[in-house]
Amino acid sequence: MREAPVVAASRAKGSSFYAAMRILPRDQRQAMYAIYNICRAVDDIADEQCAPQQRLLELSNWRRDLDALYTGGPPGRFATVASTVRRFGLKQTDFVALLDGMTMDAERDMRAPDMAMLDLYCDRVASAVGRLSNQIFDIRGNDGLLLAHHLGRALQLTNILRDLDEDADLGRLYLPREALTEASIASCVPNEVISHPAIARACQPIVAQARWHFREANAAWRRIPRAKTRAPRLMGAVYARLLGQLEARGFQPPRNRVRLDRLTLISLLIRHGLF
Repeated sequence: MREAPVVAASRAKGSSFYAAMRILPRDQRQAMYAIYNICRAVDDIADEQCAPQQRLLELSNWRRDLDALYTGGPPGRFATVASTVRRFGLKQTDFVALLDGMTMDAERDMRAPDMAMLDLYCDRVASAVGRLSNQIFDIRGNDGLLLAHHLGRALQLTNILRDLDEDADLGRLYLPREALTEASIASCVPNEVISHPAIARACQPIVAQARWHFREANAAWRRIPRAKTRAPRLMGAVYARLLGQLEARGFQPPRNRVRLDRLTLISLLIRHGLF
């Protein structure tokens, strides 16, 4: 079990997450790798190419082990985070929210949810992870909750815009119904939507929403001691830059994959992570 953070680090290596976590003290870094390992594992279940019933059964087993972790039983699949839960006081409700979010993906392919459903999904799969992370970073109180709320949503909405093609290949479409209607797109079939001439119009409200959440996250972390927010600031800077590149590239097909080059990532690391 002690090797789990190393396994997680190897999976994350080369990602913006890996860069952001490398600037943390060792105990916080290993705790975040353990959380990352759990997130990747349950995300892989939600993406498995098998019957929904099988995915839901696997997630049910994770829920059983989570209950055991918090009631003193054998933690099973959550053994890799047991010491982290105790060390940093991680809340069971945030892990439950994460599993609830993965269940939304596992039970059916999400296609054009309404805005309320999309916001709930973002809270479960992203902001809940932010709340867990804040415990590790020792970011408490209302400003910590606001930071997790807004930064989690900003990152997830950016992911949705970046992964249009990959999600469509899985039969999923996270662009909200209201945005499609506003763009006069009648279909909810993923591949039809992302190839529609008005796809850019459907993406613009999500771009605007993500930018608003980035601004609100920025306002929250300005009220928190800077030493505690180095990692979330770096993640925010990386994803805000990705969002800008997505806007500059546009959303009409063909859509080349957007990623930050190594020099840009290093410059952001120096600016937000080291100084």
